[in-house]
Amino acid sequence: MPLLDKKLYLSDLEERLNDFVPANTVRRILEQAADALETYEVSTQRPDGSGHDDSLDLIKLFLDAKAIEGRSEKTIAHYRYVLQRLHDQVGVPFSKLTVHHLRAYFMAEKERGISLKTLEGNRFVFTSFFGWAWKEELLPKNPTVNLVAIKQQKVIRKPYSSVEIERLKQAAESCRDRAVIAFLLSTGCRISEVCALDVLDIDFHRRRVKVLGKGNKERVVYIDDVTALYLNQYLRARCDAEPALFLGKGSSRMTPGGIRAMLKRLERRSGVENVHPHRFRRTLATNLINHGMPIQEVAAILGHDKIDTTMTYVYIDQSNVEHAYRRYA
Repeated sequence: MPLLDKKLYLSDLEERLNDFVPANTVRRILEQAADALETYEVSTQRPDGSGHDDSLDLIKLFLDAKAIEGRSEKTIAHYRYVLQRLHDQVGVPFSKLTVHHLRAYFMAEKERGISLKTLEGNRFVFTSFFGWAWKEELLPKNPTVNLVAIKQQKVIRKPYSSVEIERLKQAAESCRDRAVIAFLLSTGCRISEVCALDVLDIDFHRRRVKVLGKGNKERVVYIDDVTALYLNQYLRARCDAEPALFLGKGSSRMTPGGIRAMLKRLERRSGVENVHPHRFRRTLATNLINHGMPIQEVAAILGHDKIDTTMTYVYIDQSNVEHAYRRYA
């Protein structure tokens, strides 16, 4: 809750007194009021006594802090939406918000049909925001301290099999599509990262690719010989001077929407179910783990800050678990 500007308060008091109190008396009252105010922290109040709501100002300060930390515009926009919705729905200034308000909000969202996964994502945003505001001494308390994680039913998301990958490649309508499929599988890049790449970002000699990921964090990923072959075939077939690695319609840089549309076409043509970009990341992570790469290095390839995030991408084949047990037990 912001402190009242004491000068403005005294000015307002003077205007109110001038109509019916002598000037010399007003001056003496103001002097006494100024002395008294020095020992108090007076805050503004609404006519209903609820206090000034500076929640939106806090949201802006938080988003500015995240922008300085290097968070992407997409992430900041998501934070803004989640926090703005909380503010609009609970109808309580953040300075007065409690864990009970948050739980009631989650129950209302759940009844509205919002998934547990989305609610847990919102909880993460709230925890980040209120924890930050409390540490910055902008709020008197952190209402998320006792807000526990929302448990979700774990869904097993399988990677592509080698047969499915081959069917996707055979269904590709062009050398560009085959190159995109091979690149996604070899690097595990997000499609936004793939679309931002230029030809000069590829080091064909060392089979390395310089990628700018989330939060403007640069990392290096790698391509295998097959991917290098498809990329060279695609680039040799082009007759343009565009810098983009992958082009869409009209010789413009390929967009994430363009890649998704291409994958949906391949899904129909190949008969492979559930074709989407993140499944390529999951497939790479699983293959690398199955071949013995340490989880920390897999996280570096995928651009993850936390190992727990990487583990959600890895599919544990029960037959591999049994084989390992028979080997080591």
